[in-house]
Amino acid sequence: MPITAVYPGTFDPITRGHQDLIRRACRLCERVIVAVAANPKKAPLFNLEERVALARESLQGLAEVEVMGFNSLLADFCQQQQAKVILRGLRAVSDFEYEFQLAGMNRRIAPEIETLFLTPAEEFTFISSSLVKEVAELGGDVSDFVAPHVKAALHNRLR
Repeated sequence: MPITAVYPGTFDPITRGHQDLIRRACRLCERVIVAVAANPKKAPLFNLEERVALARESLQGLAEVEVMGFNSLLADFCQQQQAKVILRGLRAVSDFEYEFQLAGMNRRIAPEIETLFLTPAEEFTFISSSLVKEVAELGGDVSDFVAPHVKAALHNRLR
């Protein structure tokens, strides 16, 4: 039975760490949906359409991957997509408590959907979208952390 996984996040912007997790998820699942959350509470730098476009360009060539925006309860989105797995990344121990709570809530809402935690490759453990934005805002080079088109979009937005 083909397995569909949903990797939700704000992806503001998508980083090389995100790309690493998505590539590795493709080895485990036949279909990986990168679910870009509208999440206006976080006041994202890029709007939903821009974040979806940046993610699509970053993930070109991965036939198993679809990028979709969503503005609903994650469990509902997963059920609509017939996904059986929610993919979450754990960079550090500090991520675990919050992710554990989310997994418990999602299990309560949709017990048929499992949460799968992946850790990033060692070279990506410190990368987060928030840190990338902060470095870019202060004029630092983010080339090692995001794809060239994402770097250009950050530069244009923060100019």
